Amino acid sequence: MSSVRLAFSSDRGSPRAVSALAEGEHAVVVDIRPDASGRADRLLSLGVTPGATITVLQTFPGLVLLCDQTELAVERRVAEAILVRVQESRS
Repeated sequence: MSSVRLAFSSDRGSPRAVSALAEGEHAVVVDIRPDASGRADRLLSLGVTPGATITVLQTFPGLVLLCDQTELAVERRVAEAILVRVQESRS
């Protein structure tokens, strides 16, 4: 396990795929699972890295995320490779 993942291990809740979040939910990226298509490297190059903040903007028909200040549209299969921990609602 990398030291980056260990740094976030004290957060509440177990990690889950960003594809399981609802619109408007905020989360912190914990890990990117490697997938057979090699998209994990592409996500990392776009700033989807452990510690980055994610907000789900849209879940249908496609998944649209705001990662820090970058808006990304990703396939559901790619979103399943992004593991996050949900943050408390922002006021």
